[in-house]
Amino acid sequence: LKLKGCGMCMVFHPNNPEIFLVGTEEGYIFKCSTAYSSKYLMTYYAHYLSVHRMDYNKFNSNIFASCSGDWRVKIWEDMRPEPLFIFDLGASVGDVKWAPYSSTVFAAVTTEGKVFVFDLNVNKYKAICIQAVVSKRKNKLSRLAFNHKLPFIIVGDDKGTTITLKLSPNLRVKTKAPKKAVPVDPHALEVQK
Repeated sequence: LKLKGCGMCMVFHPNNPEIFLVGTEEGYIFKCSTAYSSKYLMTYYAHYLSVHRMDYNKFNSNIFASCSGDWRVKIWEDMRPEPLFIFDLGASVGDVKWAPYSSTVFAAVTTEGKVFVFDLNVNKYKAICIQAVVSKRKNKLSRLAFNHKLPFIIVGDDKGTTITLKLSPNLRVKTKAPKKAVPVDPHALEVQK
């Protein structure tokens, strides 16, 4: 399979081990299959600069996020050529991750040392939390990870420093079924959001 540029990041589909995405230095995202080595399944003209990271939604595997040096985080639906959402964070975005506890929460880090947390169920247009965690002149945030059990995010910078951030209780509220409704699995409620 010949890429139209240097591959910068890759991620396998969470439910189909044959499918994977490749983000390139030129800003393309290619949907590929291990079964077809000579062509792409889909090409997303995703970003103007290199794609730094991609992550599939933990509750809906047809949704994924991408981030780039073009200051943008984009939310995509599988096989749809245009993004569902575009967020301009004002600086190169090093990483983006979906929360393991909510279908609508994701976070991103920028090279200017800020962590952005979004909840699309609360606000579809801007971050619900922006936190500067390192000096933008000295350090650039490059990675982030959600803890799967506790309400923490860990972020890392280009100097090897890691910082732990505790999420506000408002950012970790789980969806509850109405009191008089038939009991519904919490995972199903997240998918319905």
